[in-house]
Amino acid sequence: MEILRASNLGFAYDYTLFENLNLTLNSGENTAILGVSGCGKSTILHILSTLLKPQNGEVVYDNKSLYTLSQNELLKIRRFDFGIIFQAHYLFKGFNALENIELAGILSNQNVDDKILENLKIKEVINQKVGELSGGQQQRVSIARVLCKKPKIIFADEPTGNLDKQTANEVMNTLFDYIKENDAALVLVTHDNELANRCTNVYKLEDKKLIKWK
Repeated sequence: MEILRASNLGFAYDYTLFENLNLTLNSGENTAILGVSGCGKSTILHILSTLLKPQNGEVVYDNKSLYTLSQNELLKIRRFDFGIIFQAHYLFKGFNALENIELAGILSNQNVDDKILENLKIKEVINQKVGELSGGQQQRVSIARVLCKKPKIIFADEPTGNLDKQTANEVMNTLFDYIKENDAALVLVTHDNELANRCTNVYKLEDKKLIKWK
């Protein structure tokens, strides 16, 4: 079932990143976007997730054109329906890992899911201060924070970039399982062809166009 639709998106800085871009996300599916560095993959992700207004086109979610909504309405969607995994962790350094995750749960009225903590292998460090954790552990805490708020769509920008291959596979298995179990959707920006090919749909941003790859 269609959960989000982007139509005729365009965006440019001093040069055009992309134009007439169309993309549909369906519940229960994972979508990867491939492309070289600087081609605009993250910009697409920011537009789809309400963080950046497109210069052309529209994004429709829940039968609403997102960029016609008020900031309060967009904030509510970000808080309850969308989960965003950035390349940077954006964790609160003065808090421990659990407090970081709990804060997201409080804002979205959700409880911390122990199964997610176990799958991401962070239960043993959950009471440690964020500053005491390795970069990979911090990344897994940031992913747990997103999953525990139970979003309908997850937007992930290179979510395994700081992880070794085995841990990266475990993290992606956790994300894929979440999508399947919750009939949610995932948009994954990556430069990793192998990872992208694990997704239901694969697109490549090339020559200002989004081309269906799989």
